[in-house]
Amino acid sequence: MTDDVMPIIEEKAVPAKAQKKQTKYIRTAKGKKRTVKQVPRGRAYIYASLNNTIITVTDPNGNTLAWATAGNCGFKGPKKATPYAASIVVNKIVDKIEPLGVKEVHLIVKGIGSGRDSAIRSLNSKGINILSIKEVTPLAHNGCRAPRQRRV
Repeated sequence: MTDDVMPIIEEKAVPAKAQKKQTKYIRTAKGKKRTVKQVPRGRAYIYASLNNTIITVTDPNGNTLAWATAGNCGFKGPKKATPYAASIVVNKIVDKIEPLGVKEVHLIVKGIGSGRDSAIRSLNSKGINILSIKEVTPLAHNGCRAPRQRRV
């Protein structure tokens, strides 16, 4: 009897030279190819002022990988300081750092703006793993002595 069974074909091991890693390239403005360095972990600086939200992503050494602001994303005037604008800024940042392979970030948050919480939540929902959150907002502790009362 003949069975309709395919014979097992042994696969030959491919030599190491033939298994080249595919390196990712991006084109610069002049058309040159440039390799993309892979950075699995980085830092995200969120500066949320009363007028704007600025997000900068760096590698562990502090070299800037990508940045975006609410004004950069097309918001003008008082709309720049809204939580919605901060979430749009995070979308733009995630699109920029996706080819670089950034999956985990340490967050450094500065400022008292309304976009800070929204930016943190948006980063988390976009699939970026947040390792730590550090608050570095400067707080005044009464500072210098005030000048004397003026007598007229």
